[in-house]
Amino acid sequence: MTSTGKTPRTRYEEGCLGAHALNFIGDRWALLVVRELMFVPKRFQMIRAGLPGVTASVLTQRLNQLVQAGVVTHDDVLGLYALTDAGRALYPVLRELCRWALIMPGHDPSKFISISALMISISATVDSSRAGELTLTGGFVSGKEGFEVALSARGMPQVRAVRTPAADFVLEGSGNALAAAVYGPGPVAMASAGLIGLRGDLDAAQQFTALFRLKPQTRSSSESPEEIEHAPGDSST
Repeated sequence: MTSTGKTPRTRYEEGCLGAHALNFIGDRWALLVVRELMFVPKRFQMIRAGLPGVTASVLTQRLNQLVQAGVVTHDDVLGLYALTDAGRALYPVLRELCRWALIMPGHDPSKFISISALMISISATVDSSRAGELTLTGGFVSGKEGFEVALSARGMPQVRAVRTPAADFVLEGSGNALAAAVYGPGPVAMASAGLIGLRGDLDAAQQFTALFRLKPQTRSSSESPEEIEHAPGDSST
């Protein structure tokens, strides 16, 4: 397992803390690589599947840079890439970028979205004032990746990577189909059209997804970075 944490290549000759952070993660694709590893360690091809626009050579470069920066580790025996504590600490950064994107024009939700990206956007698009004390757990499955999303008492979704979700309902499909079920016509309509799989409590699925919208949402009064559980091993082969 490698984790060097070397001083990064200097991109910005400034004392600004933001510039210092971008010296580590400011290259193209870097934060999206972090996004794909946020919930579970993955092998190279699984990471690339979540980033269809990246070439193998560029992804290799970014992974090597992130390993050298101490953001990612690589297990040479298992071939697994995983986030370090510093990498996992970027979760609220990714969530806030999603929230910021909600106020900017031009977002096209029909473009590719990975299941990991959807899980992060869920935490940015929940209306916590409407969630209230609702306690529901939704299951999401896309290919070999599975997640449970539990609504906590403070209205913030808690995401956990699992092999087989145990939830009030489970949705199964591509990242885009699941995103459409959450943000579009709803899971029952999507399932009726044969676009996703749906099992479990249909009313719970509708109630759950009705809390998420692609527009600025009410924030929870108490938010913590401890909103995800990280799986220790690979969820796929």
